[in-house]
Amino acid sequence: MKIQILGMGCPKCEKLKANAVEAADGLKLDYTVEKISDMAEIMKMNVMSTPALAVDGKVLSTGKLLSVEEIGNLLKS
Repeated sequence: MKIQILGMGCPKCEKLKANAVEAADGLKLDYTVEKISDMAEIMKMNVMSTPALAVDGKVLSTGKLLSVEEIGNLLKS
């Protein structure tokens, strides 16, 4: 599983990354984390507001700092 964090590196983006790692570790998932900060790449994924969370290229959330619990629920489904 590839967890992707889309954003320019703001504090919310960094917190989203930390929450995603905590959620994935809590679920004992086999994953990698990719930080995408290139605006052209972000736009290719049709993301207009950051931070955003994608898994294996599928955008699951945009413009919101998700909690560990919220991310865990998304990763389970």
